[in-house]
Amino acid sequence: MLRGFLALLLACFLGLAQAQEIAAVDLPAEARETLQLIAQNGPFPHQRDGVVFGNYEKQLPPKPRGYYREYTVATPDVKQRGARRIVCGGERQHDCYYTADHYRSFRKIRA
Repeated sequence: MLRGFLALLLACFLGLAQAQEIAAVDLPAEARETLQLIAQNGPFPHQRDGVVFGNYEKQLPPKPRGYYREYTVATPDVKQRGARRIVCGGERQHDCYYTADHYRSFRKIRA
């Protein structure tokens, strides 16, 4: 058991852990709205939507800088941007992940 835990910890530390998946239809309504905005290239409600996501936490598969972009997912009853984001990568922003806890964990979005 300890060996499995250590392997998982090492994989997370090295950014090799596989993100759990979530179907787009199972995302919160606000996240589905954000996905639609991403697909139509905006307009986005927040100035920082579309900025480069550095993947400093190494939670996502390693890619060259500039591959990933982040977008705000509105959180009801929160006046600032809140913790929820969608991070997408690729030329057409098709490689997308959802985080509800400000980059601590991600779930790969399935179409």
